[in-house]
Amino acid sequence: MRTLRSLRSLRSGHSLRSVRSLRSVSSLRSVGSLQARRPMSRRTLGTGLIVFSLAATLLALLIPVYLFGSAGPAAAGARTSWTDDGEGTRQTPAGPLTALDRDFVRRVRMAGLWEKPAGKLARERGTTDAVRMAGDHLIDGHSELDQRSVDTARSLGVSLPERPGAEQQGWLDQLQDSRGATFDRLFANLVRAAHGKVFGLVALVRDRTANATVRALATRANSVVLDHITVLENTGLVDFPHPGDNEKK
Repeated sequence: MRTLRSLRSLRSGHSLRSVRSLRSVSSLRSVGSLQARRPMSRRTLGTGLIVFSLAATLLALLIPVYLFGSAGPAAAGARTSWTDDGEGTRQTPAGPLTALDRDFVRRVRMAGLWEKPAGKLARERGTTDAVRMAGDHLIDGHSELDQRSVDTARSLGVSLPERPGAEQQGWLDQLQDSRGATFDRLFANLVRAAHGKVFGLVALVRDRTANATVRALATRANSVVLDHITVLENTGLVDFPHPGDNEKK
């Protein structure tokens, strides 16, 4: 009986050790598998991080191009328009004369044809010293620029307008029909808006022209137009556009 019990104990002990051995082997295999997987996981993680970084960099580069790059020239063209007379580029002693150059000379002349009369109205009808002063600056500045545009056109063979365009004449008619504070505000805003448009053209021509005579006219026009913008704003009557208005046009 005792012998039988001893045999059973030995068998139970052996079975228990066997189970433990199997568990130990399984644990070793699991550890081995994890150790084998860890390098692969690190490589995968590293690759993922590199791909993510490259994608983020590419996105950062593309966003500004998408938002601003394609819109830049279009926006600039929308704010600074000019007319191509179809005559191409001609060579002159002062350098090449482009369609942009000729349009600029004509626009300087056109500005004087309506802004000098507007200045005279402001000097006569303005109800504040600031409005009358703005009128004086318009008369003086455009008298000078008008003569310069005539001289430039003569030396370069550019034809010039002799009267205001339909739009400019319409502005003059509005001013003629206005009096008092209504005139002051209408004058300040009409002329300021016109100067804002031509200011962009002056800068464009000053930057691009290769003609020395046109460049000299643009340089002087830049100073005169900026002076007019300043005195008009000093009236305190200019209604500035809300942010984004230019982009909507």
